[in-house]
Formats: sequence, structure tokens, C-alpha cells
Amino acid sequence: MRKYLNEIPEGYSIAYFQNKKYGISKTIYNRGNSIKIYAEELSGNDYISLNYYFTQKQEYLKPCEMPMQKVITFFKNLTIEKCKK
Repeated sequence: MRKYLNEIPEGYSIAYFQNKKYGISKTIYNRGNSIKIYAEELSGNDYISLNYYFTQKQEYLKPCEMPMQKVITFFKNLTIEKCKK
């Protein structure tokens, strides 16, 4: 899961999942040891919310009020919009 979360830049991004556009906010805390992500469908009412924690021994995915599989499916199938220069 960490690989997928690392692909999302810190701050605000636009991404696509199942042909729907999402705004994603990513904040990094504790010198990179925890991440908070909130993604909201821009033309609907779907959302994804999670915290991810790194310890010396383990990593923890903590979805916020939704099934873990929904979060995993979202990030494995997400396409990040590339910035235009």
C-alpha cells in the first residue's frame, strides 16, 4: 500500500478512478511517519479517507469509517493527473 500512497504528491492533486474525477488532499505528519489522505469525488458524493502509520516494525492502514477493501481498490486503480507545465 505504501507504494501507491507514495505516488500521490503532498498537498492537493486531481486523480481519476472508474472514470470519475477526485480531488485528493495528502498531508504528511511526524517526519514522514504518518500520512492522512482525503479524496472526494468532484461530481458526486463518494469519498475515501484514511490514515497510514509507519513504525519500525510495521505499517498500519486505518480507513476512516469505510471498508479497508474500498480504500485498497481505490489506490490500486487510481490515475493521478499530471501537472501541465
